[in-house]
Amino acid sequence: MIVANGEYDNAGLQRLGSPAADADALAGVLGDRAISDFEVSVVRNETAHVVQAEIEDLCLEGKPDDVLLMHFSCHGLKDDAGSLYFAARNTRPDRLRSTAVPAQFVQQCIRQSRSRSIVLLLDCCYGGAFGQGVAVRASGDANVLDSFRGGRGRAVITASNSIEYAFEGARLASDEPARPSVFTSALVEGLRTGEADRDEDGWIALGELYEYLFDRVRERNPKQTPSRDIEMQGELYLAKSRRRRIKPSPVPPDLAAAIGAENPFTRLGAVAELRRRLSSANLPVAMGAFEALRAMASTDIEHVAAAASDALATAVVRVEVPSVRLSAPAGAVAPATVRVLGPPVAREVRFEASHSWIAVAPVAGGAELSVSAGEAGMRRGKVVVSGPTGDAVIGVEIEALPEPVVEDTAFEPTLEPVPEPAPEPDAAAGPASEAPAAGPEPEVAGEAEPEPVKRPNVALGALDAPNAALGALDAPNATLGASEPGAGDQPGAVDPVGGFAGILAVTGVVLAVAGLPLNYRYDYSLSQYRPGMETAVLVVAACALLGGVLTLAPRTRARTGPALLFGAGLAAVFGLLRFLGEAIALSQRGDTELKAGFTFALLAHLAWVVAGACALAALGRNPGSALGAGRVRGRPAWAAIVLGVTAAGGWVVQLGALTAYDSEDGGRATVYFLLGALLAVCVPVVAMVLRPPPAGCAVLATGTAGLLGVLAPTFTACWEESSLSLTGQTIAVAALVLLAADTVVLAVQARNQPNGRQA
Repeated sequence: MIVANGEYDNAGLQRLGSPAADADALAGVLGDRAISDFEVSVVRNETAHVVQAEIEDLCLEGKPDDVLLMHFSCHGLKDDAGSLYFAARNTRPDRLRSTAVPAQFVQQCIRQSRSRSIVLLLDCCYGGAFGQGVAVRASGDANVLDSFRGGRGRAVITASNSIEYAFEGARLASDEPARPSVFTSALVEGLRTGEADRDEDGWIALGELYEYLFDRVRERNPKQTPSRDIEMQGELYLAKSRRRRIKPSPVPPDLAAAIGAENPFTRLGAVAELRRRLSSANLPVAMGAFEALRAMASTDIEHVAAAASDALATAVVRVEVPSVRLSAPAGAVAPATVRVLGPPVAREVRFEASHSWIAVAPVAGGAELSVSAGEAGMRRGKVVVSGPTGDAVIGVEIEALPEPVVEDTAFEPTLEPVPEPAPEPDAAAGPASEAPAAGPEPEVAGEAEPEPVKRPNVALGALDAPNAALGALDAPNATLGASEPGAGDQPGAVDPVGGFAGILAVTGVVLAVAGLPLNYRYDYSLSQYRPGMETAVLVVAACALLGGVLTLAPRTRARTGPALLFGAGLAAVFGLLRFLGEAIALSQRGDTELKAGFTFALLAHLAWVVAGACALAALGRNPGSALGAGRVRGRPAWAAIVLGVTAAGGWVVQLGALTAYDSEDGGRATVYFLLGALLAVCVPVVAMVLRPPPAGCAVLATGTAGLLGVLAPTFTACWEESSLSLTGQTIAVAALVLLAADTVVLAVQARNQPNGRQA
């Protein structure tokens, strides 16, 4: 039972901030089944008679084998005779006997209880936190322990001795936000982290708990000295601990003989056997193998020591992600999950946070973090993961998001737009001065074509302009995507290969969008496990959707749609190889936990790559397209290839800088940069040799968009290293932006090229 009284009706008793926080923190720890088996009840800011009734019920209902624990967080007062009282909500300092909870009453209830194990924890400010005008004698000592002496199976631990105050943080009382007191915060920390388990036997005994409290309280506040009075036979264990020392088991005699053999090949065989034992679920056996391998790594000859070191490396403490980045509104809490990798002995770890705003709750296979955002800006801390085989550090960052500003527009006048006169039916043909004054109505499609009306030429995305290079639907002389005699694009005629490609592309988009919020690995989505990769997926999905829809549309299924879809397929190669490589690497390590989000992403990219290949086949099957390859001609075409090679070089330079700065991070990011570099070279080369040129422009458009999407995961790979130079990334960004501009230039050139011309 936790008695927390921090609010008082009497103005003479200063309000305490700690009791509320004490109750919440301690109840959370004692109620955690991974730590203890207590059934917790909290009596918060109640009157004296309610508190007394709860105390009596607890003591009288306790059974002989029950362990009863009472924690008091409140003012501790004494009367003129020196008797101790606990302040309740209705306590009056001049009427303690009738309005406070006497320590003698608590002692009587404890003596009448059948329980053989009762622990009393007192975190009180004895006579020290009163406002002005309170006439209470302060002379003499409040001998707290003397008030509870007598009886067996009883233990009392106080926050301070008889002449000291129990401090709330750095002060007795304040108006600052509530936080646990020095004593209770140390109590909660010792139970939660297991640090109170001094002998590391997996259990926190009462004596160990007091020693831990004494050291931590004195460390934080030398003016406060916890005291104790324990009258128990044997040891009382209050909680379980993950701080368990694993006693290594000795290796078998035959294996020990092989370790000490003169033949180095025999010792190499012993290393192999020790490596197998290192992965055992029997932790003492694994630790025995670890100790033997460590001795061989430091004393044996070079090649045997190297084999032993390699075996040891498989059992070091490893975490799935080196850092956790979160964001939340100011004062809010953001959750995160930390996974520990490796064999069982490497996962036998404990977690310690660097700051109080990082709460760590161990779970199977890792820990759950609850990170509190500050009032503004960024908070940075860390969680140290310690185990018998080593340590690891996880960086923790959380950004406090600003509150959105809502503009008050209740009294702003609304201006209605003045409608403009409706245009004439043929106003789109040009200025009003050029429109014919009168004439017959234009003939419908299928009859004799009217004289073409002069319209501006549009290079990219035109729908009805003559000589449009891309996206044309009904314009005469359209170079790509038009329905014209001899073009082989007959409205209503469906190429089965092109139709299959369009349907497959749209299916891939559905899979990608549906898979993004799903778990990719463990409990992480793709955006959490591989930050930035979700942007690349969405960019390729948008390109595939555009190409797939235009491949299915009657007027653009011959050239425009398949060409755009082929470029999207090239861009999808980056994601396909990335996901396949991760699956292969994890399967070789034997610790893969890939979920539905990975499957959806892999299938989506596979669908886009196959759709791109089918789109290329559809372009070749069109009798009027004359699809082929030619030489690279013209400065813009060569500029596209040079810019692609430049972007690739920038990524290679950035990878080298990242590897030199941190070889581990460089190794993880190698696949991003190398695949991006390969794609940056392939896309412009393929696009510039493809004929007819408008088809190459369409391929280059969606391919360049995919390259821009690759920037997100590559930037994310570098962003964690604050002092790392981003010269290579800057080169890649500049090259890709210029490549996008060059694509427009090439499209403008293609629109002026006569229909059917081959370079």
